[in-house]
Amino acid sequence: MTLHAGLHVPLVTPFAADGTLDAPALDALERLAHDVLDEGAAGLIALGTTAEAATLDRSERAAVLTVLARVARERGAPLTVGAGGGDTAASRTALAALADVPEAVAALVPVPSFTRPGEAGVLAHFASLAATSPVPLLVYHIPYRTGQELSAATLREIGALPGVAGVKYAAGGVTEDAVALLGERPADFAVLAGDDVYASALLALGAGGAVLASAHLATRAYANLVTAWRAGEAARARELGHRLARLSAALFAGPSPTVLKAVLHARGRLPSPAVRLPLLAAS
Repeated sequence: MTLHAGLHVPLVTPFAADGTLDAPALDALERLAHDVLDEGAAGLIALGTTAEAATLDRSERAAVLTVLARVARERGAPLTVGAGGGDTAASRTALAALADVPEAVAALVPVPSFTRPGEAGVLAHFASLAATSPVPLLVYHIPYRTGQELSAATLREIGALPGVAGVKYAAGGVTEDAVALLGERPADFAVLAGDDVYASALLALGAGGAVLASAHLATRAYANLVTAWRAGEAARARELGHRLARLSAALFAGPSPTVLKAVLHARGRLPSPAVRLPLLAAS
């Protein structure tokens, strides 16, 4: 199973009203995972930014991963797991633990944040991680969160590393580097659209799939958007893309995933709209 095509949904972590991760919340997570797969998602993403993974303790992360690994195993769906951060040594340790998760086909690993190590430092970071990781790496490039821009040339160098499967590209728009990367990328290097509002534009330019939090809702429509662009059905894809971009913009009107969780709760799919500090529930 690969990440080279299709829609992948980075699942939220449901909480009880008091912010705890109790049994009903884990049951809701399991239902969400089955729901998005039923509606056409190609794969699941565990413990990403949308999951508020930074606020989960070790036992909570293990509980979330147990649930999603079980769903992935039952459904034969690829599971990608968020791992790693700004410390290369600690990231290697986090990745090594995925050897015990046979359902994991890749790790979503962010570009180191805050330290801004420069493009050479980012390349060295991923070379070190890829050399020992038990699963292929999906680089998470999101400079408006990390503070580190990467050029198309550097992403090509990272993409040529053995053990790097692709990039979740979320540069905050359709940039010159996005156009350059999609116009010439390494063989077997997946570029997945990671900015929900700009997903259709990146798919039109040649992205092979997408990782979209918005696809908790209207999952089938987002899956159809990916399929339509890959099939060259431009008119259909363009109409879908404009409509879904408006939905995504509404869902990101507050810090992610606050609005998304509020909508999911209002639809009876989460036990509460609770998020954990420093996030505040959507107004």
